[in-house]
Amino acid sequence: MKSVAILDYGSGNLRSAVRALERAGAVVTLTSDRQIAEQAAGLVVPGVGAFAACMAGLRSVHGPEVIGRRLAGGRPVLGICVGMQILFETGVEHDVVTSGCGEWPGTIERLVAPVVPHMGWNTVDAPDDSVLFAGVGSERFYFVHSYAARTWVLETNNRTRPPLVTWSDHGGDSFVAAVENGPLSATQFHPEKSGDAGAALLRNWVRSL
Repeated sequence: MKSVAILDYGSGNLRSAVRALERAGAVVTLTSDRQIAEQAAGLVVPGVGAFAACMAGLRSVHGPEVIGRRLAGGRPVLGICVGMQILFETGVEHDVVTSGCGEWPGTIERLVAPVVPHMGWNTVDAPDDSVLFAGVGSERFYFVHSYAARTWVLETNNRTRPPLVTWSDHGGDSFVAAVENGPLSATQFHPEKSGDAGAALLRNWVRSL
């Protein structure tokens, strides 16, 4: 069984993620220990709430350095919800600009839709060769968010293979629902709360470790 560390930096209730990943076939450790987070076969970076608060918590446990070291060694990382958002260069909430981890170019900004937050089940448009969405690309996933990456800057990404970007739409506003980029993957939705489809996605990720 593959070892998966969930990075605990004070962001939300993580027990559902622990249980979901255990059901997906991983041996899961919830930790803020830098060495454990760096050495596990896979690292999950969760996140709920405000971008700035999540970045502050992440820095308190050396999260950006842990993520960077893992990716430099080709070791997988999966971001979930705000844990996806903080992988981008910048987040803007209530006119407050916060620097993210900078693994991907772009800015996290408020959705432009008649109803915000985007809360509930929604479909996604995944690339045909997606590993994460193999067998579940036409299913629905559970979203709870007001902010997202609404654009994707392809030409400045520096990984060896072009990233696979999955999109969704809320109220006519398209946004990035997931990214697969070498060892770095992320979902804007919560796979641990997405029923059978989310469970299948997590199994796909664990099997890829």
